Amino acid sequence: MKNIVLVTGGTGFVGVHTIFQLMQQGYQVRTTLRSLSKKENIIHALSSAGITDFSSLSFFEAELTSDEGWTEAVENCEYVLHIASPFPAEQPKDEDELIIPARDGALRVLRASRNAGVKRVVLTSSFAAIGYSKDPKDHTFTELDWTDENAPIVPYIKSKTIAEKAAWNFIDTEGGDMELTVINPVGIFGPVMGDISSASLDSVVTGILTGTIKESPAFTFGVVDVRDVADIHIKAMLHPEAKGQRFLATSDGAVSFYDVAQLIKNARPELAANIADMEPTDEMFYVTMSNKKAVETLDWNPISTEDAILASVDSLAKSVNLQNKIQP
Repeated sequence: MKNIVLVTGGTGFVGVHTIFQLMQQGYQVRTTLRSLSKKENIIHALSSAGITDFSSLSFFEAELTSDEGWTEAVENCEYVLHIASPFPAEQPKDEDELIIPARDGALRVLRASRNAGVKRVVLTSSFAAIGYSKDPKDHTFTELDWTDENAPIVPYIKSKTIAEKAAWNFIDTEGGDMELTVINPVGIFGPVMGDISSASLDSVVTGILTGTIKESPAFTFGVVDVRDVADIHIKAMLHPEAKGQRFLATSDGAVSFYDVAQLIKNARPELAANIADMEPTDEMFYVTMSNKKAVETLDWNPISTEDAILASVDSLAKSVNLQNKIQP
């Protein structure tokens, strides 16, 4: 039996896909939930993806705002994948509602992991911690870029930046022999597992399919498939050269809402009846990001942007709740 890996936030989109891949690869997997009453959601999702034996999976109750439960969750683990992070349905009036649990939660997991003798923690950060200070025109974003947390940015972006910087500072000052690797994904798409979806799917793809999104804003974004995000976490967990590194997780290219709508119309016309007639915005430019470091260091080969979006569309189209809204 392979080593024990803890995945925090197992009810999340990335969390459950990562658990699935780890179980397929023969690991003993633990996951943390804010309430053990949610574990059936994970079991249902994994069952829908073909998992039948749950003897290698165990559940621990722990949340980012409390020390309780973390010591037990990390005990005897070789690796910790800290994927759990607060994501708001809407931006809070008080930014500390996001910043404090993101920062203190990361530090809580790192501290417990260090005390337990964990070899390496892989932290899920975000492109939010990379891409919101430099003018994106004529610039290719890489892992060397940092968002300035003192700039006028929304609380979510600020929380991800502060949490990641706090994690690196902890490793430098208090980490001991423990290693840290950070993954910075862009917008996460790909197939729903069970009832577990993501903000990108729920807002962008569902909004376009149902026609509630009627205009294409003047911004573009990177896309990465959730299966590749799970894969890069596991590769970063194992690869010797990933120690002390951050990796920008993105497929090639960037898209606008208009592009997503046109892709669905062209590739899945039977699902496009309610898609609004959008126009590309005149001042549209495409953000440029490089996945070269992840591809070359980790031998990571992400699914294309188009295939990741279509995987979202296809899995959402099977949802009974959505079928009524997208059928002509």
